[in-house]
Amino acid sequence: MAFDPFDWIDEDAGRRAASGLVRTLRPRGADTGLLDLAGNDYLGLTRHPEVTGAAARAARTWGAGATGSRLVTGSTTLHAGFERDLASFCGFEAALVMSSGYAANLAALTSLSAAGSLIVSDAANHASIVDGCRLSRAAVEVVPHADPEAVRKALHGHAGRALAVSDTVFSVDGDAAPLTALADACRAEGAALLVDDAHGLGVLGPGGRGAPAATGLAGAPDVVATVTLSKSLGSQGGAVLGPARVIAHLVNTARTFIFDTGLAPAAVAGAGAALALLRAEPHRADRARAVALDLYRGLSDAGLDAVRPDAAVVAVRAPGPAEAVRWAADCGAAGISVGCFRPPSVPDGVSRLRLTARADLTDAQVAAAVATVARTAPR
Repeated sequence: MAFDPFDWIDEDAGRRAASGLVRTLRPRGADTGLLDLAGNDYLGLTRHPEVTGAAARAARTWGAGATGSRLVTGSTTLHAGFERDLASFCGFEAALVMSSGYAANLAALTSLSAAGSLIVSDAANHASIVDGCRLSRAAVEVVPHADPEAVRKALHGHAGRALAVSDTVFSVDGDAAPLTALADACRAEGAALLVDDAHGLGVLGPGGRGAPAATGLAGAPDVVATVTLSKSLGSQGGAVLGPARVIAHLVNTARTFIFDTGLAPAAVAGAGAALALLRAEPHRADRARAVALDLYRGLSDAGLDAVRPDAAVVAVRAPGPAEAVRWAADCGAAGISVGCFRPPSVPDGVSRLRLTARADLTDAQVAAAVATVARTAPR
């Protein structure tokens, strides 16, 4: 044909290749033989027999899927029980489970704002928050990273509904947001605070109850949190936590809840078993943080540009995207799987390796990981 409507795709692909930013899928087997410091299994529960056993039993009992949206056939007694347990554990009145943490952020942002309202968002927030802001129809002001005073100034003088939103732990560098100061800024200006605790649940707070619990914000009437079940809880899915009236509002208004198939019962049961293990073994949260600090200290002592972690994510900056890709590949060849973050995934444009601590790593494994990352670093 004379005109190809997708010629622009080839042009975009050429620009990505020239910049060293091509992404490809790399399917893995069930056992790669690599020491995994790339995934988000912070507590080492994804393959725990109690977690996998609960998921398997739920699949046999309920089937492979939820069969429909939560408001039709997709709500089971498993969903309801887990929502009660999760809300109680984290210190909130109520919870609402969704198919992913991404969907949870879209639900919260679009349902708690509207045309004429204001959302103030941290410049380093996760892509799901960015997309939720775009879909909200609200006016959105992006403020400098981790700057409560900038949040207060952005909120000041706005007449009407307002909301500030921030990750609790930022996924790129692993630094924690100043939640107490953010809450103070919101309260001074009559705004609500929404926090994404994807990387805090299971790692921060008493017994891993999350960053809102750590800062005394859990259960506050003006605070809403989102979480994912795919990191510390080793499963799949997400949830919104908050006052009961907020959760009831989401049930009636959140499109990513109303029109999405409910989370599979097996995933709910797996997350529930992981939550029960965390209740019984709160030391897992302490161990995940300790491993992260050991990784950071070892990498820093080796002369690498590592960022001190506030939770379980350890970032090591690379000279550029091509060097980061080669570095990650060399780590893999040496038996260590690490994450590789490049633009546009990193808002500051700085490529880095991203290592995730796990509570089940031994001291010997941590030492081996540090040695491998240091030995393969770009020179």
